Amino acid sequence: MVEEGRKQGAAKGLGPWLRRIAPRSAHGTLTIAILPNNRVKALNRKYRGKNAGTDVLSFPGTGTYLGDIAISREIAQKQAKLLRHSVNVEFRVLALHGLLHLLGYDHESDNGRMARVEARLRRKARLPLGLIARS
Repeated sequence: MVEEGRKQGAAKGLGPWLRRIAPRSAHGTLTIAILPNNRVKALNRKYRGKNAGTDVLSFPGTGTYLGDIAISREIAQKQAKLLRHSVNVEFRVLALHGLLHLLGYDHESDNGRMARVEARLRRKARLPLGLIARS
């Protein structure tokens, strides 16, 4: 069962929601932070060598601490508007995507495995298209 670590602003409701829809294999705690885009961009540059903003980043932890999820507030707002759903729905889409990365999934190299899991969990949660399905 996923448990949320430190709560911050709009991320407060994401922990309980993730606990309900997370894969059964997910055990541990995590931190979700909704950050200004410039902070997420700086993290992306520092840890991934990409000098660009991004919607969500995941930083794996160790042991029962799954890790950290950083979500760009501005990009989430922009994507929500573009896709005509609420920013809270977009936060859920991004948190789910980030959680799957913390659990070891990698859509760039797993031959669609992460996409299938994400699609199943999105249906369970009644969410619109996820990040992988959008691209």
